[in-house]
Amino acid sequence: MASNLHTFNGKVVIITGVSSGIGKACAFEFADNGATVVLAARRENELKKVETEIKIRGGEAYAVKTDVKNIDACKNLIDKTVEKYGKIDVLINNAGVSMRATFEELNLSVIKELMDTNFYGAVYCTKFALPFLLEQKGTLIGISSISGLTPLPGRTGYCASKYAMEGFFSTLRLENIKKGLNVLVVRPGFTSSNIRKAAFNKLGVPQNETPRDESKMMSSKEVAEIILKAAVNRKRNLTLTLHGKLTVWLHKIFSGITDRIILYEMAKEPNSPF
Repeated sequence: MASNLHTFNGKVVIITGVSSGIGKACAFEFADNGATVVLAARRENELKKVETEIKIRGGEAYAVKTDVKNIDACKNLIDKTVEKYGKIDVLINNAGVSMRATFEELNLSVIKELMDTNFYGAVYCTKFALPFLLEQKGTLIGISSISGLTPLPGRTGYCASKYAMEGFFSTLRLENIKKGLNVLVVRPGFTSSNIRKAAFNKLGVPQNETPRDESKMMSSKEVAEIILKAAVNRKRNLTLTLHGKLTVWLHKIFSGITDRIILYEMAKEPNSPF
Protein backbone atom coordinates (compact mmCIF):
# COMPACT_ATOMS: atom_id res chain seq x y z
CA MET A 1 0.00 0.00 0.00
CA ALA A 2 1.18 3.51 -0.71
CA SER A 3 1.81 5.83 2.20
CA ASN A 4 -0.89 8.20 0.91
CA LEU A 5 1.06 11.20 2.15
CA HIS A 6 0.49 13.04 -1.14
CA THR A 7 3.33 15.32 -0.08
CA PHE A 8 4.87 14.96 -3.51
CA ASN A 9 1.94 16.29 -5.51
CA GLY A 10 3.42 18.57 -8.16
CA LYS A 11 6.99 17.46 -7.39
CA VAL A 12 9.35 16.16 -10.08
CA VAL A 13 11.50 13.26 -8.90
CA ILE A 14 14.32 11.69 -10.94
CA ILE A 15 15.30 8.14 -10.00
CA THR A 16 18.23 6.25 -11.53
CA GLY A 17 18.49 2.47 -11.68
CA VAL A 18 14.72 1.88 -11.80
CA SER A 19 14.71 -1.41 -13.69
CA SER A 20 14.79 -3.44 -10.45
CA GLY A 21 15.26 -3.40 -6.69
CA ILE A 22 15.20 -0.24 -4.60
CA GLY A 23 15.03 2.06 -7.63
CA LYS A 24 11.96 0.34 -9.04
CA ALA A 25 10.28 0.30 -5.63
CA CYS A 26 11.03 4.01 -5.17
CA ALA A 27 9.52 4.76 -8.58
CA PHE A 28 6.20 3.20 -7.53
CA GLU A 29 6.28 4.64 -4.01
CA PHE A 30 6.92 8.24 -5.08
CA ALA A 31 4.46 8.00 -8.01
CA ASP A 32 1.77 6.57 -5.72
CA ASN A 33 2.31 9.59 -3.48
CA GLY A 34 1.71 12.15 -6.18
CA ALA A 35 5.17 12.71 -7.66
CA THR A 36 5.90 12.98 -11.35
CA VAL A 37 8.69 10.42 -11.68
CA VAL A 38 11.42 10.53 -14.30
CA LEU A 39 12.77 7.02 -14.73
CA ALA A 40 16.36 6.28 -15.71
CA ALA A 41 17.95 2.89 -16.42
CA ARG A 42 20.05 1.10 -19.03
CA ARG A 43 17.63 -1.77 -19.72
CA GLU A 44 15.05 -0.14 -21.96
CA ASN A 45 12.54 -3.01 -21.84
CA GLU A 46 12.43 -3.02 -18.04
CA LEU A 47 12.39 0.78 -18.00
CA LYS A 48 9.33 0.91 -20.25
CA LYS A 49 7.55 -1.74 -18.16
CA VAL A 50 7.92 0.39 -15.03
CA GLU A 51 6.74 3.49 -16.91
CA THR A 52 3.67 1.65 -18.25
CA GLU A 53 2.74 0.17 -14.87
CA ILE A 54 2.95 3.55 -13.13
CA LYS A 55 0.67 5.07 -15.77
CA ILE A 56 -1.81 2.19 -15.41
CA ARG A 57 -1.88 2.93 -11.68
CA GLY A 58 -2.78 6.54 -12.48
CA GLY A 59 0.65 8.04 -11.97
CA GLU A 60 2.77 10.34 -14.14
CA ALA A 61 6.03 8.81 -15.41
CA TYR A 62 8.59 9.65 -18.06
CA ALA A 63 11.26 7.13 -19.06
CA VAL A 64 14.69 8.22 -20.29
CA LYS A 65 17.11 5.44 -21.20
CA THR A 66 20.31 6.31 -19.32
CA ASP A 67 23.64 4.65 -18.68
CA VAL A 68 24.97 6.67 -15.75
CA LYS A 69 28.55 5.71 -16.61
CA ASN A 70 28.20 8.01 -19.62
CA ILE A 71 28.51 11.70 -18.76
CA ASP A 72 26.55 12.78 -21.85
CA ALA A 73 23.73 10.37 -20.98
CA CYS A 74 23.49 11.92 -17.51
CA LYS A 75 23.33 15.41 -18.98
CA ASN A 76 20.65 14.23 -21.40
CA LEU A 77 18.59 12.85 -18.50
CA ILE A 78 18.63 16.21 -16.71
CA ASP A 79 18.09 18.23 -19.91
CA LYS A 80 15.08 16.17 -20.95
CA THR A 81 13.54 16.41 -17.48
CA VAL A 82 13.86 20.19 -17.35
CA GLU A 83 12.69 20.52 -20.95
CA LYS A 84 9.54 18.53 -20.18
CA TYR A 85 8.73 19.64 -16.63
CA GLY A 86 10.71 22.85 -16.06
CA LYS A 87 12.18 21.83 -12.71
CA ILE A 88 13.67 19.11 -10.51
CA ASP A 89 12.60 18.71 -6.87
CA VAL A 90 14.31 15.44 -5.97
CA LEU A 91 17.15 13.41 -7.48
CA ILE A 92 17.61 9.85 -6.21
CA ASN A 93 21.02 8.48 -7.19
CA ASN A 94 20.25 4.79 -6.91
CA ALA A 95 21.90 3.14 -9.95
CA GLY A 96 24.46 0.65 -8.72
CA VAL A 97 26.21 -2.66 -9.23
CA SER A 98 27.98 -5.02 -6.86
CA MET A 99 30.69 -7.68 -6.98
CA ARG A 100 31.88 -10.80 -5.17
CA ALA A 101 35.54 -11.82 -5.30
CA THR A 102 38.72 -11.23 -3.36
CA PHE A 103 40.81 -8.32 -4.60
CA GLU A 104 43.72 -10.73 -5.10
CA GLU A 105 41.76 -12.58 -7.79
CA LEU A 106 39.78 -9.63 -9.14
CA ASN A 107 40.14 -8.25 -12.64
CA LEU A 108 40.80 -4.52 -12.29
CA SER A 109 38.10 -3.76 -14.87
CA VAL A 110 35.52 -4.75 -12.22
CA ILE A 111 36.72 -2.03 -9.83
CA LYS A 112 36.47 0.52 -12.65
CA GLU A 113 32.96 -0.62 -13.59
CA LEU A 114 31.78 -0.24 -10.00
CA MET A 115 33.36 3.17 -9.51
CA ASP A 116 32.04 4.40 -12.88
CA THR A 117 28.49 3.27 -12.07
CA ASN A 118 28.09 3.70 -8.32
CA PHE A 119 30.26 6.77 -7.73
CA TYR A 120 30.79 8.65 -10.98
CA GLY A 121 27.22 8.00 -12.12
CA ALA A 122 25.99 9.77 -8.99
CA VAL A 123 28.53 12.57 -9.45
CA TYR A 124 27.54 13.18 -13.10
CA CYS A 125 23.78 13.24 -12.46
CA THR A 126 24.21 15.43 -9.41
CA LYS A 127 26.44 17.91 -11.23
CA PHE A 128 23.87 18.59 -13.95
CA ALA A 129 20.86 18.51 -11.61
CA LEU A 130 22.33 20.68 -8.86
CA PRO A 131 21.37 24.14 -10.23
CA PHE A 132 17.74 23.03 -10.55
CA LEU A 133 17.70 21.36 -7.12
CA LEU A 134 19.07 24.55 -5.57
CA GLU A 135 16.41 26.57 -7.35
CA GLN A 136 13.70 24.42 -5.74
CA LYS A 137 15.52 24.05 -2.40
CA GLY A 138 15.03 20.39 -3.18
CA THR A 139 16.36 17.08 -1.96
CA LEU A 140 19.37 15.16 -3.23
CA ILE A 141 19.44 11.49 -2.26
CA GLY A 142 22.38 9.09 -2.49
CA ILE A 143 21.74 5.38 -1.99
CA SER A 144 24.87 4.29 -0.19
CA SER A 145 25.16 1.18 2.00
CA ILE A 146 26.13 -0.02 5.45
CA SER A 147 29.26 -0.98 3.51
CA GLY A 148 29.91 2.73 2.97
CA LEU A 149 30.88 2.85 6.64
CA THR A 150 32.17 -0.66 7.36
CA PRO A 151 34.29 -3.23 5.51
CA LEU A 152 32.73 -6.15 3.63
CA PRO A 153 35.15 -8.90 2.56
CA GLY A 154 34.87 -9.94 -1.07
CA ARG A 155 33.43 -6.55 -2.05
CA THR A 156 36.45 -4.21 -2.18
CA GLY A 157 35.21 -2.34 -5.25
CA TYR A 158 31.69 -2.05 -3.90
CA CYS A 159 32.86 -0.72 -0.54
CA ALA A 160 35.26 1.70 -2.22
CA SER A 161 32.47 3.15 -4.37
CA LYS A 162 30.15 3.55 -1.39
CA TYR A 163 32.85 5.11 0.81
CA ALA A 164 33.45 7.58 -2.03
CA MET A 165 29.72 8.36 -2.20
CA GLU A 166 29.65 9.02 1.54
CA GLY A 167 32.45 11.58 1.29
CA PHE A 168 30.99 13.22 -1.80
CA PHE A 169 27.45 13.66 -0.49
CA SER A 170 28.39 14.70 3.05
CA THR A 171 30.73 17.38 1.69
CA LEU A 172 28.20 18.54 -0.88
CA ARG A 173 25.68 18.90 1.95
CA LEU A 174 28.05 21.18 3.84
CA GLU A 175 28.85 23.27 0.75
CA ASN A 176 25.15 23.95 0.19
CA ILE A 177 23.85 24.02 3.74
CA LYS A 178 23.02 27.74 3.55
CA LYS A 179 21.26 27.39 0.19
CA GLY A 180 18.37 25.22 1.35
CA LEU A 181 19.48 22.00 -0.32
CA ASN A 182 18.64 18.85 1.62
CA VAL A 183 21.11 15.98 1.15
CA LEU A 184 19.96 12.58 2.35
CA VAL A 185 22.36 9.63 2.46
CA VAL A 186 20.59 6.28 2.70
CA ARG A 187 22.42 3.21 3.97
CA PRO A 188 20.40 0.04 3.40
CA GLY A 189 21.66 -3.21 4.78
CA PHE A 190 21.22 -6.39 2.75
CA THR A 191 18.01 -5.78 0.78
CA SER A 192 16.11 -8.36 -1.23
CA SER A 193 16.73 -7.33 -4.85
CA ASN A 194 18.46 -8.38 -8.04
CA ILE A 195 21.79 -6.79 -7.08
CA ARG A 196 23.50 -9.99 -5.88
CA LYS A 197 22.45 -12.01 -8.95
CA ALA A 198 23.75 -9.21 -11.17
CA ALA A 199 26.92 -8.82 -9.07
CA PHE A 200 30.18 -9.33 -10.94
CA ASN A 201 32.49 -12.24 -10.25
CA LYS A 202 36.29 -11.93 -10.41
CA LEU A 203 36.20 -11.82 -14.23
CA GLY A 204 33.52 -9.15 -14.44
CA VAL A 205 30.71 -11.55 -15.40
CA PRO A 206 27.37 -11.49 -13.51
CA GLN A 207 27.30 -14.37 -11.03
CA ASN A 208 23.55 -15.00 -11.69
CA GLU A 209 22.95 -16.36 -8.20
CA THR A 210 22.70 -14.98 -4.71
CA PRO A 211 24.98 -16.28 -1.96
CA ARG A 212 22.59 -15.12 0.75
CA ASP A 213 19.06 -15.95 1.99
CA GLU A 214 16.96 -13.25 0.32
CA SER A 215 13.86 -14.20 2.36
CA LYS A 216 15.48 -12.89 5.57
CA MET A 217 16.19 -9.45 4.10
CA MET A 218 14.19 -6.23 4.11
CA SER A 219 12.17 -5.92 0.92
CA SER A 220 12.86 -3.19 -1.63
CA LYS A 221 9.32 -1.89 -1.06
CA GLU A 222 9.92 -1.48 2.67
CA VAL A 223 13.14 0.41 1.92
CA ALA A 224 11.34 2.68 -0.56
CA GLU A 225 8.60 3.51 1.96
CA ILE A 226 11.21 4.52 4.55
CA ILE A 227 13.12 6.60 1.98
CA LEU A 228 9.96 8.49 1.03
CA LYS A 229 9.21 9.34 4.66
CA ALA A 230 12.81 10.44 5.22
CA ALA A 231 12.58 12.69 2.15
CA VAL A 232 9.34 14.21 3.45
CA ASN A 233 11.04 14.96 6.77
CA ARG A 234 14.21 16.22 5.02
CA LYS A 235 16.47 13.89 6.97
CA ARG A 236 20.24 13.90 6.53
CA ASN A 237 21.09 10.26 7.19
CA LEU A 238 19.14 7.04 7.10
CA THR A 239 20.79 3.85 8.30
CA LEU A 240 18.43 0.93 7.89
CA THR A 241 17.65 -1.95 10.23
CA LEU A 242 18.63 -2.32 13.87
CA HIS A 243 21.29 -4.81 12.81
CA GLY A 244 22.76 -2.27 10.38
CA LYS A 245 22.80 0.53 12.98
CA LEU A 246 24.39 -1.80 15.53
CA THR A 247 27.08 -2.89 13.05
CA VAL A 248 27.99 0.73 12.23
CA TRP A 249 28.07 1.72 15.91
CA LEU A 250 30.14 -1.29 16.95
CA HIS A 251 32.60 -0.74 14.12
CA LYS A 252 33.17 2.86 15.25
CA ILE A 253 33.90 1.80 18.84
CA PHE A 254 35.23 -1.77 18.58
CA SER A 255 36.54 -2.08 15.03
CA GLY A 256 38.82 -5.05 15.71
CA ILE A 257 36.04 -7.14 17.22
CA THR A 258 33.56 -6.07 14.54
CA ASP A 259 36.01 -6.98 11.78
CA ARG A 260 36.14 -10.55 13.09
CA ILE A 261 32.35 -10.74 13.35
CA ILE A 262 31.90 -9.48 9.77
CA LEU A 263 34.51 -11.93 8.46
CA TYR A 264 32.84 -14.80 10.34
CA GLU A 265 29.45 -13.90 8.83
CA MET A 266 30.79 -13.62 5.28
CA ALA A 267 32.61 -16.94 5.68
CA LYS A 268 29.17 -18.60 5.93
CA GLU A 269 28.36 -17.77 2.29
CA PRO A 270 28.51 -20.68 -0.20
CA ASN A 271 31.98 -21.03 -1.77
CA SER A 272 33.30 -18.27 0.46
CA PRO A 273 37.08 -17.75 0.21
CA PHE A 274 37.11 -16.82 3.89
